Amino acid sequence: MPPPLPPSPTIHPTAIIGPDVTLAEGVEVGPNCCLSGKVSLAKNVRLIAHVHLSGPLTIGAGTTLYPGACIGFPGQDFKFKIGDITGGVVIGEDCIIREHVTIHAATKPDIPTRIGNRAFMMVGSHVGHDGQVGNNVTMVNSALVAGHAQVADNVTMSGNTGVHQFTRVGRMVFITGNCGVSMDVPPFCVVAYRNTLFTVNLVGLRRSGVLREHITAVRDAFWHVFRKTLTRPEMLRELEARGKDCPLVQEQAEFVATAKRPICRGRLNANAISDAEAFT
Repeated sequence: MPPPLPPSPTIHPTAIIGPDVTLAEGVEVGPNCCLSGKVSLAKNVRLIAHVHLSGPLTIGAGTTLYPGACIGFPGQDFKFKIGDITGGVVIGEDCIIREHVTIHAATKPDIPTRIGNRAFMMVGSHVGHDGQVGNNVTMVNSALVAGHAQVADNVTMSGNTGVHQFTRVGRMVFITGNCGVSMDVPPFCVVAYRNTLFTVNLVGLRRSGVLREHITAVRDAFWHVFRKTLTRPEMLRELEARGKDCPLVQEQAEFVATAKRPICRGRLNANAISDAEAFT
């Protein structure tokens, strides 16, 4: 008996599918969706309804897009003109793209705007042209990533947060609600005020299974490096020394060494509260 055939794509009769669109097995295209240009949807991608996709665009297997999502349209950049060559957008696997999310195409011809695997982009969140978002990133309602910004793996951006253009957000950073950053945010930190580190992301570190001694080393680095008035070379020397016994602190050192923008620092006034108080 021959093996069963893979499920064919399911396309609602009101959907508009351009001639350059490629649909893998199990894809579902719901009512009033519009796909144009070189759009490639991998296995089991689901477009619920009223989704608008513009190529070049690649979406990984198992990703779901909710009504009103608009992906791959030109970036909001005066230098980019309609018809210019674009690297488009690449979205990873098993992402959840909720209602009215926008992700704009790259202004560069060879490097796409990129979203990693298992991203959770909630209602009204946005990634601008040439943005780079890592794996397991959560963007809560109305979280915004501007053009050319970089958001590393396992970052959580709370509601109404914003990342300025060309800014980098390090791995496992937590940005609290209604907060913006225009300076680079070192890995494993919490931002609770504009461009100001609040504490270490203890919850994220513990949930990810980081060893206690490494969490302690990251906390020590926060209090003795990022909450001090050190110059960039002084910060780097201190982090490199502390990073000899802790790969997470070494990651912070590498982040500082490659920074092209100012780096967020901790609060220095007498009202700053401790790590323990921050999570009570």
